[in-house]
Amino acid sequence: MKRTFIKILKFSPLIFIAVIVLLFKISCPINDKVSRDVVKELKQIPLPAGTVVVEEKAIADRLCGNGDGVQYFGALLLKSDLSLEELDEYYAQYRDDNACYRVEHQYDSEIKQDKLSLHQDNSFETTIDSDNYYILYAWGNYDSMFTYLDWRGIN
Repeated sequence: MKRTFIKILKFSPLIFIAVIVLLFKISCPINDKVSRDVVKELKQIPLPAGTVVVEEKAIADRLCGNGDGVQYFGALLLKSDLSLEELDEYYAQYRDDNACYRVEHQYDSEIKQDKLSLHQDNSFETTIDSDNYYILYAWGNYDSMFTYLDWRGIN
């Protein structure tokens, strides 16, 4: 019994290190899933008439730059016959305290810095060739230890 305890005690630091490494390793896929869930939530909102989803983007990264771990951003690139005001009015009915959906004009493929403080280039792959493209976006919320263990949120 005593020898078993001593063996366990010998390997405790190694087990502890392995658990810590594993937690860091699995945090990225977990946080990526959270950002994909933000996009999934956006896609559950019915589209207004004359509007199609062209592309979607899910981002889990240190987006706000304030050192508090990973933030989650989901966006849909929309092409619509409606004006920005009409789209904003349409999506306003789905806003509440927990879900704040924003619509803005999207003039090029780059997701602009005023939405995100990006540490890398994030843009849509679609070539935007007219003025009837819009971005519908939302920030996700997920508070767990994986938010702080993701290497993308550590700086």
